[in-house]
Amino acid sequence: MKILLVHNSYQQPGGEDVVFNQERQLLEGAGHQVLTYCRSNWEIAGYSALKRLALVGRLMWARDTRREIASLLRCQKPDLVHVHNTFLMVSPSIYSVCKEAHIPVVQTLHNYRLLCPAAIFFRHGRVCEECLEHGLWRGVMHGCYRNSRAETSAVALMLAVHRWRRTWTRGVDCFVALSEFSRRKFIEGGIAAEKIAVKPNFVYADPGCRARSGEYALFIGRLSPEKRVVTLLAAWQRLQVRIPLRIIGGGPERAPLEAHAKQMELSDVRFLGQLPRNEVIPALKGARFLLFTSEWYENFPLTTVEAFACGVPVICSRLGAMEEIVADGRTGLHFTPGNADDLVQKVEWAWTHPEEMAAMGRGARAEYEAKYTAERNYEMLMEIYGKVLGARGWGPEKGRKQKAEGRRQMEQEQWQVTSDHLKERDRNRERKSYTLDGIG
Repeated sequence: MKILLVHNSYQQPGGEDVVFNQERQLLEGAGHQVLTYCRSNWEIAGYSALKRLALVGRLMWARDTRREIASLLRCQKPDLVHVHNTFLMVSPSIYSVCKEAHIPVVQTLHNYRLLCPAAIFFRHGRVCEECLEHGLWRGVMHGCYRNSRAETSAVALMLAVHRWRRTWTRGVDCFVALSEFSRRKFIEGGIAAEKIAVKPNFVYADPGCRARSGEYALFIGRLSPEKRVVTLLAAWQRLQVRIPLRIIGGGPERAPLEAHAKQMELSDVRFLGQLPRNEVIPALKGARFLLFTSEWYENFPLTTVEAFACGVPVICSRLGAMEEIVADGRTGLHFTPGNADDLVQKVEWAWTHPEEMAAMGRGARAEYEAKYTAERNYEMLMEIYGKVLGARGWGPEKGRKQKAEGRRQMEQEQWQVTSDHLKERDRNRERKSYTLDGIG
């Protein structure tokens, strides 16, 4: 199968980029021909002031991207286009060109951008669904995107125009939600239930289960308001048992959080900053448990699945997809979001009950093996692709024909290589014969 993957990365690297690369590697490893079209919001850094003003139009309809995608579809003729993110350099302009080329589109819903200009359903320290319940103008009124009414207006206008054009409902054959919770939210937002499949994130490659229980509590994530690390520090101030806490991650709140921890004299808390994945995995394996204190609708944090793969249980907020992913008492524990006292109780119990937590770690590893391996994810992805292609007439017979054509192409290429090799050998023989004759 020939697949075109489309992705727009943000200026701040994140889980979407990791998932995009993992799925690309997964498809390539399975023998599919994978094409990629990638843009980055870092491109804006080199824009002049005048060009930045034109970003509103680009957000709505990027002509250069549409032209390049059209050329790619015309020349490469992929069987399917899988879109991960279009915000903002790619833009929604690509969906109609795929439709014109009669090529089906799969769209992964990595965040809630189609329903919320800020994409996270979070405002002023709490979950906010006003745009979902009352309309996009609420987000404009609050200036939810980048704390700017002007910038939020641009995003809301883009969403409103493409809703009116029915860009996503007409241009996307199947949406991929990362959890059942996310799927329900998008159904509330107006996407037909039959068009949304659920496929979680996965870990590739398997890091392997840890050999023994860990020696500290661990938080991994971006240090930003919605992650509510301040609740974590408040809980650590109230602990009756000394428990080492390591915090991995960077972000806008790192400096104030470090200052806050120092002011509270939390000597057991260490901020390690942003670490590469090859250092994060050993840190995970060395933890007694992983902590998730988010007070927003986490879509599907990769760190949770990585913890499961390492056999590390997770203590998380009883909120959104996290409540669905972490089974309370089996793969981890739940606490009431924002409630430091409840978090204290769960953390102290977890620390003083190592055998029970070790059993939850084994349960986490079993959950990973059942749901979140690369092999299982590939099966789910192929099921989604197969359904979409089947609806477009790409049935088993066409699949067999494509495979046969692929074999013929390979044989033709092999014959050409052999033929070229023989011709080159004959030319070499002629040159060698001429040289010898000349000497003799």
